[in-house]
Amino acid sequence: MADSNIFNLVSEFKPSGDQPQAIKALTEGVKSGLKHQTLLGVTGSGKTFTAANVIQNIGKPTLVIAHNKTLAAQLAQEYKEFFPENAVHYFVSYYDYYQPEAYMPVTDTYIEKEAMINEEIERLRHATTQALLTRQDCIIVASVSCIYGLGSPIEYEKVNMRIEVGQAISRNDFARKLIDIFYKRTNADLTPGEFRALGNTVEIMPVSEKIVYRIEFAGNNIEHITIIDAITRSVYEDNVPSFFLFPAKHFVTPENEIKRAIKSIKEELADRLAVLEKEGKILEAERLKRRTNYDLAMIKEVGYTNGIENYSRHFDNRAPGEPPYTLLSYFPHKSDGSPDFLTIIDESHVTIPQLGGMYAGDQSRKQNLVDHGFRLPSARDNRPLNFEEVEERLGQRIYTSATPGEYEKEHSKDPAGQARLSAPEGLVDGGQVVEQVIRPTGLIDPPIFVRGVVESGPYKGQIQDFIKETVEVVKGDGRVIATTLTKKMAEDLSEYLKEKKIKAEYLHSDIKTIERIEILTDFRRGKFDCLVGVNLLREGLDLPEVEFIGILDADKEGFLRSETSLIQIIGRAARNIKGRVVLYADNITGSMERAIGETNRRRDIQIAYNKKHNITPKTIIKKIADITEHMKSDHDKAVAADLKRDEKIYKKNPEKLIRIKEKQMNASVKILDFETAALLRDEITVIMQKLKQEEKESNKVIKQEKERSQKRNTL
Repeated sequence: MADSNIFNLVSEFKPSGDQPQAIKALTEGVKSGLKHQTLLGVTGSGKTFTAANVIQNIGKPTLVIAHNKTLAAQLAQEYKEFFPENAVHYFVSYYDYYQPEAYMPVTDTYIEKEAMINEEIERLRHATTQALLTRQDCIIVASVSCIYGLGSPIEYEKVNMRIEVGQAISRNDFARKLIDIFYKRTNADLTPGEFRALGNTVEIMPVSEKIVYRIEFAGNNIEHITIIDAITRSVYEDNVPSFFLFPAKHFVTPENEIKRAIKSIKEELADRLAVLEKEGKILEAERLKRRTNYDLAMIKEVGYTNGIENYSRHFDNRAPGEPPYTLLSYFPHKSDGSPDFLTIIDESHVTIPQLGGMYAGDQSRKQNLVDHGFRLPSARDNRPLNFEEVEERLGQRIYTSATPGEYEKEHSKDPAGQARLSAPEGLVDGGQVVEQVIRPTGLIDPPIFVRGVVESGPYKGQIQDFIKETVEVVKGDGRVIATTLTKKMAEDLSEYLKEKKIKAEYLHSDIKTIERIEILTDFRRGKFDCLVGVNLLREGLDLPEVEFIGILDADKEGFLRSETSLIQIIGRAARNIKGRVVLYADNITGSMERAIGETNRRRDIQIAYNKKHNITPKTIIKKIADITEHMKSDHDKAVAADLKRDEKIYKKNPEKLIRIKEKQMNASVKILDFETAALLRDEITVIMQKLKQEEKESNKVIKQEKERSQKRNTL
């Protein structure tokens, strides 16, 4: 039974505008058993605040799904502020870079899997699963990685260790138990998932926390447990009676299960080789035999092989075609197996198609690998859930969007087929649409202007007009956004604006997760004035400082200039009283006409409401929080703080600073102070990377100057 008191919402604001009726309708809808509800909320109307109130009212663990890591990080930060006393966690893919294994038959090219794992995001993933297994008051903000394979929650929970004072265990046996749950032994500085044994003491850094547990032994008993700060080494908590330690990996398989899995893999290999040989695929059969036997030998010897996830069906003891365990498996379920949690799908018009599109692409790639002898057929079962499986495993859903898609519209209807604006009673398979058009701040949707592109020649006209508008906005300390159609255009426009003395940066999908978030934070802080991007700027980015948006090539009909996309882009300017949008176009397309019409419809409702209630619109004031802070380790923060203190020395003589750091690092190693040595090592790495980047930018400027000089000489 849900406990409506488990969440404590903290906010200086009270629901206003359309929020009270939306909160009431959605809460009643969940309580009456509705599976599907849509919150059709305009940009800036406080959909997240409305959802937070519903979470508090319902009192169930909640999954919030976002369509990209940047938006997920922003939502996680907002929910942390709303629920400081509860377990709010961030769960996204831990890859900074990921090139999946693939084979292209046309060119006979095999591409090996290549990945760079972000250890801090992996720590946050473990914190998520551990919270779900130990607490009820969980809000998990996740990307679509929540539908990808994860280890069994039953095995993961089964092998956690309870460590307590007085426990009868020798130091060596204790170390062996840590290795059994995938902790690595080290003699250097600790990172999450590692332990260090010195004398009668063992120090462990849990995979989900930023602290160190120090366990002291007396003979064959645990005598004392202390929690210490990982960086300063100061005591955080002394005389700790006991604590729980979860495994350092999500995929946990007992030894007897490993033997069973190896036997099962060998049986599948024999069956598959018989099929390939019967089809005359001798090369493919030999390739598969060699690779699989090598993987099995590695699993036997070291318990791991590159690509071990392709055998996950055997380790989980699943039947062919049976879906994998995912993050959704860690959420609570009722006795009949049905989900017992709330799901909020943010920016659903983008997230739902994403959830539905993951499976087909994955299966196509895997089938190629199977057909050509690179993988066993069971590799196809290391996969994301298909959409039908996702639908079965999600709890009661609330879709939030300013522009709901067909799926949400269709499922959020009552049995009579009509969208509802008030909560029905006793419906289970029905749904409702709740509209939230009025903003608490009284802000109205921005005015829209259409200006021609070719007044001064192709492309030149819109850029010159955009620059003129930008200069005026920047004078008043406002921010500006430009949206382009391609990454190359975004980069080129950013460089051109810099040449025109406008501080600009570009943002697109090639930029790493944390760097993207840092760019947005710097934009809000005013470190630069103009942000240029493609479609990453459309959904969910909360940038109240933006006063002007220029949509370049608005009449190029297509995905990036569809009605939905245009409404979303326009919405970025709806958080500021000075907000306005210019569509640069020579023709009015159908999408433009519909987007302008819907925006004007909402403006009319908002203006009438403000007039009736005597409301004066106000720009949203939102604290500029660095949403990367909870993604950074204490180690990273310490490195950044030290380098900030050394800025003066760096500016005078960076090479001298490196020599000083190297000398200090060597001195720390000599006295076995590995924590300090590790900090200094990473500081040297950051300084050298910075020098390399500065040299690259300097060479670029020199090259540009040479090109300009050559042009002048030619003229």
